[in-house]
Amino acid sequence: MAGGKGTRLSSLTKDQIPKGLYPIAGKPILEWQLIMLKKYGISDVTMVIGRLGELIKDYFGDGSSRGFSIDYITEPEPLGTAGNLYYLKETEPFLFVMGDIFFDFDIRRMIDYHTNKQAFVTLLAHPNMHPFDSDLVVTDNDGRVLGFDSKHNIRDYWYDNLVNSGIFIMDPGISSYVKKPEKMSLEKDLLSGIIDRERIYAYRTPEFVRDVGTPDRVEATERDFASGLIAAKNLENRQKAIFIDRDGTLNKYKGFITDPEDIELEENAAEAVRLINESGYLAIVTTNQPVIARGECTREKLGEIHRKIKTLLGREGAYVDDIIYCPHHPDKGFEGEVPELKIECSCRKPKTGMIDRAASEYNIDVTQSWVVGDATIDIAFGKNAGCRTILVKTGVAGEDKKYDAAPDHIDLDLLEAVRRITAEEQKEGL
Repeated sequence: MAGGKGTRLSSLTKDQIPKGLYPIAGKPILEWQLIMLKKYGISDVTMVIGRLGELIKDYFGDGSSRGFSIDYITEPEPLGTAGNLYYLKETEPFLFVMGDIFFDFDIRRMIDYHTNKQAFVTLLAHPNMHPFDSDLVVTDNDGRVLGFDSKHNIRDYWYDNLVNSGIFIMDPGISSYVKKPEKMSLEKDLLSGIIDRERIYAYRTPEFVRDVGTPDRVEATERDFASGLIAAKNLENRQKAIFIDRDGTLNKYKGFITDPEDIELEENAAEAVRLINESGYLAIVTTNQPVIARGECTREKLGEIHRKIKTLLGREGAYVDDIIYCPHHPDKGFEGEVPELKIECSCRKPKTGMIDRAASEYNIDVTQSWVVGDATIDIAFGKNAGCRTILVKTGVAGEDKKYDAAPDHIDLDLLEAVRRITAEEQKEGL
């Protein structure tokens, strides 16, 4: 999708070249996209072009010199993000990419997800540092898209930090919903209209995908490319994570929390998570939530609690890559308990199921990862999984003394712990 006017980037393009030809790290944005596509075996490409599109055709030609077969659709007038689908007559699922996106992600994983979900459309989604002014995706617990939350909405509610990246896998039948070549928004007009009849899913990933349609994002991408961060975040590569305990570490300890009103972030928590986001580590929350098994909190209410945490972090420019929780509790005898959840499981701390799951989903090297928590159960959890550990003095500050597990370090709070981890990382890199 290379036909946009590129108004936001005009201070750099000087309106002399289309934004897709603007260079980042020595190559045009569109060329980086082709490099990524070729890496994963995609060589048949259609470029939708508009104003200044002839420059794109002149640059890439038929693609043969780069190992591609490229053809072009020229929009006689701008058709938005979906109107051009009228011209596509594909016969098999295809990748649909906005032309101002810089990305480096394992496309095979997304294809597998799309296939396993038997999806009609799969969109690639991720958290970002400014969800408060972003259009968001609303999903159920299985990843099925329920709707789109416009940044223009008055958000007097807690929301998930999940942003549509501008990359999709689509069934060829999508073009049947575009009856004529008219201006149409992909999210607002097309996908929103078929959510109830087609299977639309969001593939969540922590990998690097960024809209580079503004000068500041171009600058940030240049910086991240030079540091190696972009390539390192591809899930083909082994990842490192900081596993963060929730109550007493990320948010203030108030016993068993069953109401979003009781969620209050620790004083320096957002700054700490933002530092993780900038470091290349994944920020993953792992938390025992026996209130589910005990019948004291529903999964829906717990979802709202976690949306509040994500909203509060997002307001401070921070995000977590995932929140994984254990809903089980082995002890019986609670009024309203959920019998099927009153079991001995493999995911309840200090057992390692939550870290094992994250390691599988995100290709994490646990020996290069850390667990940070306020209780001895968190330290035992980390030790059992093979991670390094830090006990923080917030929450119960290790005074539970339930497990005989010595941390590698003791720090004041999550921020001090993350500063220690990133400092050690820099020292090891020298």
